[in-house]
Amino acid sequence: MNHLTFRLRFFLVALVLIMILGTFAFMFTEHLSLTDAFYFNIVTIATVGYGDIYPVTQTGKMLAVALILLGTGAFLGVVAYATEIMLSRHELEARHRKMHLIIGVYFSEVGTRLLSICAQADPGLAEFREQLAIKDHWTERDFQQADKSIRPHAFKADEAKVDLAGLHEFLASRRQSLVSLLENPITLEQENFTGHLQAVFHLTEELSARDDLVNIPPPDHKHLGGDLNRAYNSLVRQWLPYMAYLRHNYPYLYSLSVRTNPFNPEASATVR
Repeated sequence: MNHLTFRLRFFLVALVLIMILGTFAFMFTEHLSLTDAFYFNIVTIATVGYGDIYPVTQTGKMLAVALILLGTGAFLGVVAYATEIMLSRHELEARHRKMHLIIGVYFSEVGTRLLSICAQADPGLAEFREQLAIKDHWTERDFQQADKSIRPHAFKADEAKVDLAGLHEFLASRRQSLVSLLENPITLEQENFTGHLQAVFHLTEELSARDDLVNIPPPDHKHLGGDLNRAYNSLVRQWLPYMAYLRHNYPYLYSLSVRTNPFNPEASATVR
């Protein structure tokens, strides 16, 4: 529970208690019926003052003053924090949309191609290909089940089957795009995505640091495989939520993404 929600609940409870206690106090001090006491309590807190009912005892007058001060304060607190929560939610939704837009740009520029490269070199992918074969008719439940099934699995591409020189050329050509994404302040709010970008940057730097990406000794090949699979695993776990978001918000982009699924070796953007 964040501090805004806590404060809203506090003022709501205070307002309800003031209304209940004030109603019974007016019944006792002013000898009013339950309906009249409740009505008088409300118009007092709201500072409306129609004048049809008013306190005639000294105790009732002091009670009315206390209700105006406490009740009005509690009511304004409820309105203020409810409004702030509503505005915060709108702002959060807007930031989520911007974040998914950034992730969408990443997949268009880098992510989908990188997934395809890793998937083609993953000897254990056949076991999970069905879970990652996203269809047009998938529901939120389907995405949840797919995420649950792959969560404990460590995806591993065989680095010996990856054209490291070609991978380096591709990532180096997208370096400026990656830098722009990482510099965006909204990106920093999504720790998982930021962590993935850092893994891709590290992989790019490791590849750039070698003069020869063809004749690599086995220990170094294994080291580069670790860097590659770190980026691969984090990317898979970014891809599924992104596809679910497209399914719910952008059906036309979702349709293209399904047709170009990097885990489908027969994927094609052509509609058949």
